[in-house]
Amino acid sequence: MLYTAHYASPLGGITLTSDAAALTGLYFDGERDFPDLSAAQEKDLPVFGEVMRWLDLYFAGKEPDFIPALNPAGTAFQQAVWAILRTIPYGGTTTYGAIARRIAADAGRRMSAQAVGGAVGRNPISILIPCHRVIGADGSLTGYAGGLPRKTALLRIEGVEI
Repeated sequence: MLYTAHYASPLGGITLTSDAAALTGLYFDGERDFPDLSAAQEKDLPVFGEVMRWLDLYFAGKEPDFIPALNPAGTAFQQAVWAILRTIPYGGTTTYGAIARRIAADAGRRMSAQAVGGAVGRNPISILIPCHRVIGADGSLTGYAGGLPRKTALLRIEGVEI
């Protein structure tokens, strides 16, 4: 069963999804990849309370010192990319190419920045798995499912110069 909760952020409504044990999705309402949640049930779960506390701290401009339980569904490659995203420090950025080089070094074969971009774009847990911290090789802001204005705002919250 999939469960949902809603969070009112300064950047617009956010829908949270959970399998009852961990967060499985965090989506800005109306974003490009918003899932079909017609079979989901709204429910007050402890994991939602933890995520909302994390988001309260984050949107207050503080770096949360904990991570709620996360369970994003994806391929092994996507999981590897998302694991790297979780290592990008608060207030830091990296590039698609840098992630591709890291994956290539781990796998012992070449990896394209475009493949990494596809995996980053399919991240179902926005903000907590910080795909907004990935930028273009030239420092430009590139796609974000929640829209570039939100990506810019998230980076500014973290003190990143845009």
